[in-house]
Amino acid sequence: MIKVLHPGIYNTIQDQGRFGFAKLGVPLAGAIDAYAAEFGKAIVGGKTTDAVIEITFGQGKFQFMETTIFCLTGGDFSPTLDGDPIGMNRLYNAEATAVLSFGKRNYGAITYLAVQGGVQTDRVLKSRSFSKGITRERLEKGDELEILKQEEYTETKYARIRMPVEHFNSAELPCFPGPEFDQLNEKQKLRLFEPFTLSADQNRVGYRLNEPIENNLDHILTSSVLPGTVQLTPSGTLIVLMNDCQVSGGYPRVLQLSEYATSRLSQKVAGDKVQFTR
Repeated sequence: MIKVLHPGIYNTIQDQGRFGFAKLGVPLAGAIDAYAAEFGKAIVGGKTTDAVIEITFGQGKFQFMETTIFCLTGGDFSPTLDGDPIGMNRLYNAEATAVLSFGKRNYGAITYLAVQGGVQTDRVLKSRSFSKGITRERLEKGDELEILKQEEYTETKYARIRMPVEHFNSAELPCFPGPEFDQLNEKQKLRLFEPFTLSADQNRVGYRLNEPIENNLDHILTSSVLPGTVQLTPSGTLIVLMNDCQVSGGYPRVLQLSEYATSRLSQKVAGDKVQFTR
């Protein structure tokens, strides 16, 4: 069991997401940085379907109530175990009552705590992912999260994997044209592939970009959208939809990010530069 001593500002349980329910208006949800989350599951020897704890901006404190094999991936916020510094992307064995905390930011925005066997919260619509309106919204102080009985930990199981630094420090976001891309004029198309600044208005639904572009397009009939869809609003502001986004919308869909690009974007903070690339 893992006890939440401090819930942070927006910490959740996430797995791969809630597939097959878009027709009911249910968001996909799932780990916003799927790439980092999968790293964590691999290090602890888990399954891709396992659930992890998603920690935003290093805000949170957790106590392992039993011996637990775990690792941390994603954003580095100077983690400590019972006050002793620990590293990212490596396997650890926490003794019962050990406390995991975080400190200053080194890089990234989202951290994942993966444990052997995954976090065993209830499944709702075939997923353990938290999603506002579908499940509870976030972790709360005092929550006790069930985990499976841990296998014996030995030094031969020690593992460490290095994540590519480009995942955190590259501004490039690979993408391809969206359904309404060809309605843009040449000037608008060129502007789309110049740098933008990430706004402070960002969450699991979407990330806004500060610099507007000229928008003379009409609204479209409500059509499907998904994580990574880049919408052009009437004001000219671009919004990149993320994992908790709606399943349909009426703004022109000018670009579509790759899944990896969406993961990379999730590790950016307000003021960071990003650039769409083809």
